[in-house]
Amino acid sequence: MTNTEEATAPASPEVDSPLAHLSAETLDRLAEEFDAIHDEVYASLGEKDRKYIKSVIAAQRQLVVAGRVILFASSSKPAWVAGTACLGMAKILENMEIGHNVMHGQWDWMNDPDIHSSVWDWDTASTAEAWKHSHNYVHHTYTNIRGLDKDLGYEIMRIDPKQRWQPVYLAQPFYNALLTVLFEWGVALHDLDLEALWAGEKSPTQVLEELKGIAGKAKAQLVKDYVGWPLVSAAVFGLAQVAMRGKLPQPKTSRVGGWLRRSGRWGAGADIADRWLPGVEKTFLSTLAADVTANIIRNVWAHAIIFCGHFPDQTYTFSKKEVENESRGGWYVRQLVGSANIEGSPLFHVISGNLGYQVEHHLFPDMPSTRYSEVAPKIKDICERYDLPYNTGRFGQQWWMVHRTIARLAFPGGKARPKPGPYRSSADPTGEAAPSEAARFRRRMPSDHPAAGPEHEGGGVAVDPPPR
Repeated sequence: MTNTEEATAPASPEVDSPLAHLSAETLDRLAEEFDAIHDEVYASLGEKDRKYIKSVIAAQRQLVVAGRVILFASSSKPAWVAGTACLGMAKILENMEIGHNVMHGQWDWMNDPDIHSSVWDWDTASTAEAWKHSHNYVHHTYTNIRGLDKDLGYEIMRIDPKQRWQPVYLAQPFYNALLTVLFEWGVALHDLDLEALWAGEKSPTQVLEELKGIAGKAKAQLVKDYVGWPLVSAAVFGLAQVAMRGKLPQPKTSRVGGWLRRSGRWGAGADIADRWLPGVEKTFLSTLAADVTANIIRNVWAHAIIFCGHFPDQTYTFSKKEVENESRGGWYVRQLVGSANIEGSPLFHVISGNLGYQVEHHLFPDMPSTRYSEVAPKIKDICERYDLPYNTGRFGQQWWMVHRTIARLAFPGGKARPKPGPYRSSADPTGEAAPSEAARFRRRMPSDHPAAGPEHEGGGVAVDPPPR
């Protein structure tokens, strides 16, 4: 199944592309301003940024330890809730603010051998290599180009009325719900890019190698979360029960004891099991349930943030023809209007991997995520001066738009929803335009300033915009 451009789109009002009113000279000026913002940030990266990512990694690991220790008592409901919450938050941080951003190459400039896109792997089903190709290169290079951006509906959903409708889309609200819960596994299968196999662009041998990689990641997660840690929790409870001489509260009967009695043998063994194993069994199952729940929490959150940043009504999609011979300025504008921000608190932005600043992330995928809030006012300034939209909205608003679109476009037809107009800040009482922050930065930059970025080749930023 492929999300391709509608061959014979139904009659409906066309939405003008924001690129339509921009001349080649204007796009060149835009590219200079966006490049200047990028270079200014990279020229200022230093110890404060280094301390941030190291502190987030430390906090994430502390949450893991806290969650695992608390889940030693997971047979207690309060301990189960607290341990699951710690573990769920740790998994969110590990995937969103750490894994996603490290593998984008945002921290390669530190030349830290442990925090580098070429060596980092994450606790999810996708292999680092496959994800960096499908996401960093394909998605960020061809953002919202119908027929090229494979993240546009993840090849299983129709999220733009110009995409050709097929009967299988009738079920997309249902498999979207399934994808919400199993998001990491859906992304892993998506990263395989089976369409390339059918098209002969990818060999069966390569697909098998990538499947082995996913199988290895799956095995590691299943053994760690669903066997190893439940066994550790159960063993700790069992040792504590022995030390307390059986005084810890636990169920009256053991599942193992019941099985022994039903077998008609080992009656004495059943009595021993009923005395020592009920709490062990309950702790194992409670920790298993906590791990399952924590993974679901991470999947639901990642699905919500990613979908709300890409598929709400405000975002534009583009045909291949619209982006023929695209300039660097055109690429920047496509990134700008093809994504949408999610408004929230500082904590919200941290646990969303700062992808609440999806606009800034698409403009500067290799920029450390903590700098997005710093450059956002400068992006708004550019949008206002060049009559461009700045897509943003509350979390609930963006989430509703996305799922309304998925439900409506499951059926044939559909019309493009109205797009926001050019961004406008609060009116200046003097009526004078404020000087551009980006322009001021550009004037301060030496004319021979080199392209900023990692000091050596990494494995994170493979996005391929037109050159400067």
